Formats: sequence, C-alpha cells, structure tokens
Amino acid sequence: MKIIVTGSLGHISRPLVEKLTAAQQQVIVISSHSERKAEIEALGATVAIGSVSDLAFLTETFKGADAVYTMVPPTFSASDWKAYIAGVGAIYAQAIAAAGVKNVVNLSSMGAHMPEGCGPVSGLYFVEQALNALEGVNVKHLRPGFFYYNFMANIGMIKNMGIIGGNYGENARLVIANPSDIADAAAEELLSLSFSGKSIRYVASDEKTTDEIAGILGHAIGKPDLKWVNFSDADTLGGMLQSGAPTNVAENYAEMGAAMRSGEMAKEYLASGPVAFGKTPFEAFAPVFAAAYSQS
Repeated sequence: MKIIVTGSLGHISRPLVEKLTAAQQQVIVISSHSERKAEIEALGATVAIGSVSDLAFLTETFKGADAVYTMVPPTFSASDWKAYIAGVGAIYAQAIAAAGVKNVVNLSSMGAHMPEGCGPVSGLYFVEQALNALEGVNVKHLRPGFFYYNFMANIGMIKNMGIIGGNYGENARLVIANPSDIADAAAEELLSLSFSGKSIRYVASDEKTTDEIAGILGHAIGKPDLKWVNFSDADTLGGMLQSGAPTNVAENYAEMGAAMRSGEMAKEYLASGPVAFGKTPFEAFAPVFAAAYSQS
C-alpha cells in the first residue's frame, strides 16, 4: 500500500514510519524541513518537502494514496492556536477530497468532543468535524490521553522550585499515553484498514494520579520527596507567561488543565468503556525523563 505520513519524524510519526516500512509498505513522509530528507530516507521511506498549509502541495502528494495519517504539527507562533489547528484540518479535508483518498487515520486527542473550553484540543474538535464531513471517506480518529513527554515541560520547575505541578486538580487521576503506543495504534489501523465510516479509538498507556506521577519521576531523578502541587488557573497562566510562553499558548494550556480538572476532558473516554493499555507503563518513561533532567 501507499501510505502518506504527516508529522515528519516527530514523537509519533518516527516510530509509525518505522513500523510501516518494516511491514514493506510504500511510505511517503511529509516534512517542512529539507534537512530531514536523508534521515527519512534512511528509514526506508521517501520524502515530500512542503507545508501542511499548502493545499496544492497536499493534494498532489495525496494522489494515489491508499491511506493518509494526518496530524496537526505543533506551533507556538500562531496568534490564535485553536484557529490554526482548525485551519490545517480544513486544508487536510480539502486535499483528501481533491486527491480521492478513501482512508484516513487522524491523530486527535481525548477531549476532542469539546468545541470550546479545552485549549488546543478544542481546535482538534473542528479537525474531526472537517474530516467527518467527507463523503465516501473512512476516518479513524485516534484520541490518546495526555502525552508522557508533556511532563518534560516541568523540568525547569523541578530544578528551580523543587516541586512539580499543574492545575489538573488535587491528586487528579490522569489518562496518559506514550508516543510509541500511539504509533502502534496508528500502524495497526493503517495496515489493516478494517475501519469504515467515521469512528473513534481511544489510546491510553496508563492512568496515574498526580501524586503517583511525582513519586515515580522523583525517584528517577534522585528526589524521592518530590511533591505534586495543585495550582490555580491564574497561577498556571502566570507561571507560563513568566517562563516566556506566548500569551495565547499559555491561555490555551491553562484552559486545557481546567478541563482536565473538571473531568469534562475525560468524560467521553470514561463513557466509552475500558480501554486496553498500551505496552509502555509510566514507570518505563521515568528513565527517559531522568536522562532529559540530567542533561538540562
């Protein structure tokens, strides 16, 4: 099969490409960085250099594909993050229709049922809606939990303040996902193409309370007394702004944290019934976190 992968060689796209090429598929990776060409080709894939905001480029690249894996590349430079995410989703939908693609696996997120109030995830609501409006196209939306590597953003807080925290609620239980497990799910869907119509698959690697997360990461970095501190939304926003985050980004992250705290973000995940965890428990991420902590 001919499969298009967006996201260049990111946390999910790289292991996904490796799995697809190992399965002897024809893989084309879209990247906006020409310097990644050799690295992508070394994985057995070919590369298409261009922007996911370029409709003509996407349409031409998508032609003849049996399936496309779509994701919206992260950016901190957009003046309106939600609008940027929704806009890329609309371009994807137009290109898919124009190119005649019939199968799409789309990286979304837990909480994408919320058109507002969930930070950047509310932008993914509109991506899902744009793809769901395509006639004659099978779409599987992957909705993973909170990424393990998002905790890397807390390294500075741990080093400077001796604590880890967020506005997710007092000892909140988080649904979390490792990128390799998300790649496993995407590869399974792309290789089988057993889905039809429009459907959702939740992806989780583990569930841990914030106190458990602090304990696991604290032991890994030699700080067994590390405590999770629950912040207010205002303190979360202020802390991110003080650390140099753009205002729109900080506002969106604080909003997403509030949705996690209220339980609304996980509402549909919990209602969907038990989800089999991936192969990577959170404890397996701790050494990766510790290595990044020691190098920072």
